[in-house]
Amino acid sequence: MPDDEKIKLRYSPEESARLIKEEARRLGFSACGFAEAQALPPSVVGTYEKFLSEGRHGEMDYLERNRELRYSPAELLPGTRTVISVALNYYPKIKQPASAPQIAYYAYGKDYHKVVKRLLDKLLDYIRREICPSVSGRSFSDSAPIAERYWACHAGIGWVGRSGMLILPRGGTFFFLGELLVDIDLPPDAPMPSRCGACRNCIESCPTGAISEEGMDSRLCVSYLTIEHEGEIPPELIGKLGNRFYGCDSCQLCCPWNRYAHPSEVEAFVPREALFTFDKDDLASLDEEKYLHFFAGSPMKRAGLDGLRRNARALEQGDKKEDEQPTDEDG
Repeated sequence: MPDDEKIKLRYSPEESARLIKEEARRLGFSACGFAEAQALPPSVVGTYEKFLSEGRHGEMDYLERNRELRYSPAELLPGTRTVISVALNYYPKIKQPASAPQIAYYAYGKDYHKVVKRLLDKLLDYIRREICPSVSGRSFSDSAPIAERYWACHAGIGWVGRSGMLILPRGGTFFFLGELLVDIDLPPDAPMPSRCGACRNCIESCPTGAISEEGMDSRLCVSYLTIEHEGEIPPELIGKLGNRFYGCDSCQLCCPWNRYAHPSEVEAFVPREALFTFDKDDLASLDEEKYLHFFAGSPMKRAGLDGLRRNARALEQGDKKEDEQPTDEDG
């Protein structure tokens, strides 16, 4: 069968794009856009290579592997013509008490990898059923070497802020990203230019100075230190954790675009009630039973019980250091 017969659309490309976006919204995605699946430009590749060569990725060795896949979507799915980029809101309706060991909002609910991929697979099923029966596709959500934020920008759903987070103009930053690679041509959306202007809130709010005009240094990032880092947290950074137990939302909470953030309607991201009873008393006695009680099924399995115990030790050490600080009365 000739290629043009194989990938024949039932509707015009423009109508197909409209229907796909409509279905993406129905599935719960906050944004959906299309980008032509080309190899990443040399400037983007060069920036990423510089990030790696300077060691700013820390111990995340997986970022060094399979770079040829990261630089060209056709390596992930031969024949890819379009990258469909989506965003799924996870901003919570209810938040932990401020006095509790803080957990990043993204980890409040169920493991997002499975949630986003399941929805993308449903979108692919829709395309196959209604738009193009012979379409080939492959879905991803933070699960393969693909330049998620680059494609989100080029699909017109947002721009990358100084924090490195994707910012949606009518939603802010509290979104999971996903990609669906397909071998059909869909009209690309216009890339979205940055609207950050002179704002430096994220740079100035980062507790460890991990964000600069040059980008992110993962080795200083609290999210990296409490999730990806394998050893003990460096003593000089422990005092800067505050009460951040798993991850960090500082660069998001200060972003003015998050005035548009609204609670997610995705049922899978509704946190279990047990999470809101987790307090400092649980840090010292964190065992397998408590780990499963509070965090089973959440993305916090990334750090595992040993990593969370490490974080608990760091918070306890930070509290001791704070208690040892001289007061005005001592002086």
